[in-house]
Amino acid sequence: MHAMVLEELHRPLVWKELPDREPAPGEVRVRIGACAVCRTDLHVVDGELPDPQVPIIPGHEIVGRIDAIGRDVEDLAIGQRVGIPWLGHSCGVCPYCRDGRENLCDHPLFTGYTRDGGYATAAIADARYAFPLGEAGSDVELAPLLCAGLIGWRSLVMAGEGHRIGLYGFGAAAHIIAQVARWQGRAVYAFTRPDDAASQAFARSLGVVWAGGSDEPPPEPLDAAIIFATAGDLVPQALKALRKGGRVVCAGIHVSDIPAFAYDLLWEERQIVSVANLTRRDGVDFLGLASRIGIVTNTTVYPLERANDALSDLRNGRFEGAAVLVP
Repeated sequence: MHAMVLEELHRPLVWKELPDREPAPGEVRVRIGACAVCRTDLHVVDGELPDPQVPIIPGHEIVGRIDAIGRDVEDLAIGQRVGIPWLGHSCGVCPYCRDGRENLCDHPLFTGYTRDGGYATAAIADARYAFPLGEAGSDVELAPLLCAGLIGWRSLVMAGEGHRIGLYGFGAAAHIIAQVARWQGRAVYAFTRPDDAASQAFARSLGVVWAGGSDEPPPEPLDAAIIFATAGDLVPQALKALRKGGRVVCAGIHVSDIPAFAYDLLWEERQIVSVANLTRRDGVDFLGLASRIGIVTNTTVYPLERANDALSDLRNGRFEGAAVLVP
């Protein structure tokens, strides 16, 4: 197999040839067809997440076909197309797992962060976290659903059932979840970097009712706001945009410090909540729904060996939607 490996934090990934790996009991090996590039991958490369593990193969939005199966794996077959997400393993025995909140597991493994991921031609995965994808859609089209889509979905559920939804940071996750919210009959308000006319035009092309800078107030109060951007100073901005009783959902795994703000912004039962990882139920619910909605992902494709270019372009906002690596 070949992979782009992070050997040192803050350094470019290195193209390497590695021995093929065999799945252990409860695991499958997947020949990768596509792996989307997530902002969390930048946090991994930049050492912004706790307890970094190097060397590591990044990438956690994986689509591929099973080509080897370990013992004790049921309901999966050789040749089956599956998706592998960020949460790659949960212990099953801690209080959170026993309570049905495996996304908060005390002893998790994360794909592309604490276990090798999808910037490669093959990956080993816990069979419990290999989601069957069926045959509709291309690998490239489906890859962004495995994190941008799943985290966006969990965030939308946590936002509640309000009609007016604001999305701060209109990248990979927002462009997917805007389509879901519109399908649900909600009104979507897109907030981008100030003066980012291209992203605002992209948001409007997906049917949002309003698009503007994150420093602008929406034309009417929001029922909820989801912050996909990594800027903590957007939290008070989003609170200002809410109606009474509204909710701000922070969807990032790493966000800059939230500045102090007046209690008046939080008063009247406004709420701030965070989203952590996903559950298998999230995967089943969202991936099933995505096929019904007919979500269209906007993708820019890079050969696997150009992963460093894809990360750089993501960091500098050089594309709309999601970057996807193809072996």
